[in-house]
Amino acid sequence: MKEQNLNMADAISTAKMLSEALPYLQRFTGAVVVVKFGGNAMGDDAAMAEFARDIVLMRQVGVNPVVVHGGGPMINQMLDKLGIKSEFVRGKRVTDKATVQVVEMILSGLVNKRIVQAIMDAGGRAVGISGKDDDLMVCVADDPELGYVGRPVEMNVQVLRDLYGAGIIPVVAPVATGMADNETFNVNGDTAAGAIAGALQADRLLLLTDVSGVKNAKGEVMTQISPDELRQMIKDGVIAGGMIPKTETAIAAVEAGTRAVTILDGRIPNACLLELFTDHGAGSQIRATAPRVTPRKR
Repeated sequence: MKEQNLNMADAISTAKMLSEALPYLQRFTGAVVVVKFGGNAMGDDAAMAEFARDIVLMRQVGVNPVVVHGGGPMINQMLDKLGIKSEFVRGKRVTDKATVQVVEMILSGLVNKRIVQAIMDAGGRAVGISGKDDDLMVCVADDPELGYVGRPVEMNVQVLRDLYGAGIIPVVAPVATGMADNETFNVNGDTAAGAIAGALQADRLLLLTDVSGVKNAKGEVMTQISPDELRQMIKDGVIAGGMIPKTETAIAAVEAGTRAVTILDGRIPNACLLELFTDHGAGSQIRATAPRVTPRKR
């Protein structure tokens, strides 16, 4: 009897959560949500499967998710095996000709297809592409110090609209073509996700990370931040290292028309669902306009 009572309590709790999610389910029906997936979760089968279930659930309730992924740990492993030295400048990988070939092989091949398969295993439909397909992302060199690291200058996102319009979840590897000579560029995953979100005028860009969010000088996670506040924090050195490209991505995406960007901790179970469909939310949200619904308790 005690076990039955516990089971009933769990069931009631689940039903209550579903009921409370209704306004958010209605709010995001038809919305485009770009999700940057990366970090250590990519190397963990259980975390990958959980992420895939969340993405499939989003699609099932009427959201149009677009997944953009990184793959830094896998790239590092392959570069080490091949004896290719890897360096970073301002949080971005220095990429020579040999490195960019490895990057494309790992991102467009191994990593991309693992995510596609995980989504398929969760009951969804997914197609993996790279920024080179259909000239989705055309780049120029971002910085002479970085080599074949690209900065998107032309976005052709109709292929993504065609895919999610047909009920298919696009999974995008951040490898892009150059403006000339059939160059291949490595694009920072956050930068690629931001460019795609901006070009799609996405309702949300979710940047999954291995940290709890953007922290102020006191080490406290900031739940709501404006682009101007972010710029000042970068200038003051409060934001540094790998968080710089993430926050710069957030600023650029918002200014390009993305309604809001959230930098959230991908280590939290069901982080995407928590952010979109609950009162609590997760991480640090960057937006230039007031929210259309009551601000969440974060």
